[in-house]
Amino acid sequence: RSSDLPIDHPSCSKQHAVLQYRLVEFTRANGQVGRRVRPYIIDLGSGNGTFLNNKKIEPQRYYELKEKDLLKFGFSSREYVVLHESSDTSEVDKNRNGDEDEEDEGVEEAENGN
Repeated sequence: RSSDLPIDHPSCSKQHAVLQYRLVEFTRANGQVGRRVRPYIIDLGSGNGTFLNNKKIEPQRYYELKEKDLLKFGFSSREYVVLHESSDTSEVDKNRNGDEDEEDEGVEEAENGN
């Protein structure tokens, strides 16, 4: 399966990067082998790059993503944070329930193309 995530920024390529989930093996503390799903990102040779934790990644190379890693694409100011189902999102939830004017301001900026 695949999904497109439109970034809609002029510095981002039409097909900029790919998030891929892989089933990888690991060794448990008791020596047994287990398997788990891990996210990876690859830049597809975009014109303005993909940034992982504010460092430009090399194109055509997979990078494993860890919880709370920060992704940016091209020169867009938007930041994407890697979370999983048991991540602590209390800070995000607190910001969502904050001042409604701030939320409206963000919507207005997005509508104006910022």
